[in-house]
Amino acid sequence: MVKKVKRLLIGRPLKNEAIHDEKFGILWGLPILASDALSSVAYASEEILLILVPAIGMLAYGKLTWISAAIIGLVVILALSYRQTIQCYPNGGGAYIVAKENLGIMAGVTAGAALSVDYILTVAVSVSSGVAQLTSAFGSLKPYTVPICILIVVLLMIGNLRGIRESSKMFSLPAYAFIFAILSMLVAGFLKIKGGYVPPEPDIISAAEPVTLFLLLRAFSNGCAAVTGIEAVSNAVPNFKEPSAKHAKTVMVLLAALIIILFGGTSILANSYHVVPSHEKTVLIQIAEQIFGGSFMFYFVMASTFAILCLAANTAYTGFPMLVSVMAKEGYVPRQLSLRGDRLSYSNGIIVLSSIAALLIVVFKADVSSLIGLYAIGVFISFTLSQSGMFVRWLKTREKNWGYKAAINGFGALVTAIVVVIIAITKFNQGAWIVVFITPVMMFIMMKIKKHYIAVSKQLRVSDEELQCIDITHDNYKNRVIVPIDSVNKASIRALRYARTISENVVAFNVSIDEAAANRIKERYNLLKTDVPLIVKYSPFRKVVEPLLKFIESAEYDYNRGDMITVILPEFSVKSFWQRILHNQTRVFIQRELLKHKHIVVSTMPLQLKNDEFVLKSPKYNK
Repeated sequence: MVKKVKRLLIGRPLKNEAIHDEKFGILWGLPILASDALSSVAYASEEILLILVPAIGMLAYGKLTWISAAIIGLVVILALSYRQTIQCYPNGGGAYIVAKENLGIMAGVTAGAALSVDYILTVAVSVSSGVAQLTSAFGSLKPYTVPICILIVVLLMIGNLRGIRESSKMFSLPAYAFIFAILSMLVAGFLKIKGGYVPPEPDIISAAEPVTLFLLLRAFSNGCAAVTGIEAVSNAVPNFKEPSAKHAKTVMVLLAALIIILFGGTSILANSYHVVPSHEKTVLIQIAEQIFGGSFMFYFVMASTFAILCLAANTAYTGFPMLVSVMAKEGYVPRQLSLRGDRLSYSNGIIVLSSIAALLIVVFKADVSSLIGLYAIGVFISFTLSQSGMFVRWLKTREKNWGYKAAINGFGALVTAIVVVIIAITKFNQGAWIVVFITPVMMFIMMKIKKHYIAVSKQLRVSDEELQCIDITHDNYKNRVIVPIDSVNKASIRALRYARTISENVVAFNVSIDEAAANRIKERYNLLKTDVPLIVKYSPFRKVVEPLLKFIESAEYDYNRGDMITVILPEFSVKSFWQRILHNQTRVFIQRELLKHKHIVVSTMPLQLKNDEFVLKSPKYNK
């Protein structure tokens, strides 16, 4: 049943050779990797106004223009910088690889941890913001905000588990629809103003605060959400068709151009139409309402905005699994995250991303304002480390035009480092402290994982010289077998039969908690035609593993220290998952304890049982 549902939702497994057909070009790569950055158009201007309007009133709209211009300048710097990263590091990994190779392991792990946090927050913020757009238009849905968010995360997870090619086609059309919708709104909005339309005067109650540098920096840090996601292209270069670096660089240029046009245009419209951010209706929805009224285009803008905000998370679904797969191959996160699933996507990374993002949505109740405080600082830390790494690389290699390239990356590192400080200070009390705290914790865990993998590798390593001295053909272990049995039944008899095929030295072992139970199993066992002795031990404290281990170490068993002991555990396998709950899992506990001893091998002998209906109706079982 589970397999059928999985095939229905995800599709049939793909062969390894199909990976070449799963990659995307510019047409499908742009919307997938641009969706996060494009989605910021829906809320970046609003986040700036949320800081400025209550403080300085009408003056906020003029400052919005200048802050937006500063953010656009930052986009240009990052786009130029990351084009160089793509050219030099076409195998993916982005900031993690750049920082690790040029600044050292700790810098790389810091970049990886910070970027991982940002990707998780991208999913939580984008989905929550998309649902906020929906509930602002349909207020009756507001009580169901969190369940709707969780549903969207699950749908995104399933879509991405279906593979790169299918997810790119599935999620690309809404991105193009959003681009068309906003461009249409920009053209119609500017024409309406040129035609003499006078927006209604906004009803603003401000605190009449002075325009301080700190106030502007707070607004700037809020608006920096517009540049998150721009690094995803450099992380996902291997997902592009060949020549992958060329296609990725083209997408980076197109992405930067779209951010400049759409974000800059909506900031100008917000200034021109003097919309006031509110909890009832978002800024973008208010602008569209003034421009299009209740026409089809208003609902088209609303629908495409909702779609792009939800699908903005898809950038994280492309970047996060690729990033952690690179880190997993190098041993800094669990190796399972480096494995491709049935559809050749990094399915474990997709599931981990979805689970943690859903947890954040529940904890913060899908409140964008609460989540936005955690947002952006992680990605700007990775920006800074990536640009610093590239700057150091140019100084070391001194390749052609290295001075010009170093200047771009050096300036980019300086600007993004300043932004990190600004965000950390202005958003510290809004939740940025959580990211500042959790990133070092993640780094510590990653280094512990790496240390563990190194220790395991050293203990398993066999040198070429040692291999030449090992003779498996003649140098064999002597095997002794113990079959623990709870009762004499088909499962235990099958295990005893198997035991006789692998060793002449076999004993059956039983632990009884009272004398009656011991006598009963002895009587039943004596009916068997076997020369395998039965050892019965009384356990006053109802323990199972301890009596078995004591027997192995006792003089009664009398085994040589060089012998291997195989413990064969009989087990019956039921058909349904709920039926497993009805049976104790003693085998699991026995196996876990026995595997702590290097001279004990644990083997399971399964007996598959038929379903209940078949047994109850069959004459064979009703005799």
